[in-house]
Amino acid sequence: MEKLQAGTDVFFLLMGAILVFAMHGGFAFLEVGTVRHKNQVNALVKILVDFAVSTVAYFFIGYWIAYGVTFFVGAAGLSGGAEGFLPNGFSLVKFFFLCTFAAAIPAIVSGGIAERANFGPQVAATALIVGVAYPLIEGTVWNSNFGIQDTLFKGMLGGAFRDFAGSIVVHAFGGWVALGAVLRLGERVGRYDRGGIAGIPPSSIPWLAMGSWMLCVGWFGFNVMSSQSVTGISGLVAMNSLMAMAGGILSALFAGRNDPGFVHNGALAGLVAVCAGSDIMHPIGALATGAVAGFLFVQMFQVASNRWKIDDVLGVWPLHGLCGLWGGIAAGIFGLEAMGGLGGVSLASQVVGSVGGAAFGLLCGSVIYTLVDMALGLRMSDADQRRGADLTIHKISANPEEDVRMGRV
Repeated sequence: MEKLQAGTDVFFLLMGAILVFAMHGGFAFLEVGTVRHKNQVNALVKILVDFAVSTVAYFFIGYWIAYGVTFFVGAAGLSGGAEGFLPNGFSLVKFFFLCTFAAAIPAIVSGGIAERANFGPQVAATALIVGVAYPLIEGTVWNSNFGIQDTLFKGMLGGAFRDFAGSIVVHAFGGWVALGAVLRLGERVGRYDRGGIAGIPPSSIPWLAMGSWMLCVGWFGFNVMSSQSVTGISGLVAMNSLMAMAGGILSALFAGRNDPGFVHNGALAGLVAVCAGSDIMHPIGALATGAVAGFLFVQMFQVASNRWKIDDVLGVWPLHGLCGLWGGIAAGIFGLEAMGGLGGVSLASQVVGSVGGAAFGLLCGSVIYTLVDMALGLRMSDADQRRGADLTIHKISANPEEDVRMGRV
């Protein structure tokens, strides 16, 4: 029975890892549909290369920082024979699962800095984020590193900071890292010429929608399988994820006046927000959490783009940064027994932890992208931006056969 349980847990978490890995295809297609046609190839290559760089950086450095585990033992030891490694390779599947979370950070940032970031410097920043910055907040929240959970949250604020599936650790952190990167990089050529606002329409609504659908499907692995064992699985997490997604879609539908970009991103806003408290909220609380997130995304995307002139191409700061921040706080509201939740959560801890995680993300994004910019040059030249990242960086367009047929090359 013990062997059966171990094997079942390995299979369970492996399926979760595969689902979250598939979400990176969603990130890619969401960006492909949002950027202009001349930058579609770059969007696809960025997400895939970022995942590979993230995996290597997390394997050699990041996972050790977060959990104190290294993989410098024989394969037999890794499969369960060495101290600290569970049977059937469960510890290896756990790495795979958590690696897909870590790689989501640069995938989030990619959407914010699209269409004007040089490829090499952007990849270098990915290695620093996943290898050093992200593991610090991951280990603090999910492995109780540095004693902050015990000293600050449990000792002073009435309870541990809860983030079941990453509203703060992944999404808020990633969204605020992206804001630091966007502010350092500046706006795209022509976006705010002569003090005005030049509208840049998405290249493909169907690709954008496909990206959203892939992310939504994978999110149920992201949330539900964060239990990391079959015995810990809860249907409440699945129900709450579903309700938050529906709330985000409907509120974005009305707030965005039927705009398809807002509707499809509204689903993601709701799912971002519910991650932290999906294991303790009542489904009605999850619905409310998602509805607030959908409205927050639509309003703040427009304010940031049109009033503050922050050229965040996919709106990753309002989507992940602000909706993730709201989700961490919402866990402290709708997780309370008085609000129909399971309890065991402190609103004070959720507020302090959520704001702290967002602030740490902004600090990391500002420092890392400033250093990379100074050392390597982060921004593409104006001429290269006008030509497009596809031809400038990758020497090929999204439809090369068509270009040859029409005599464009």
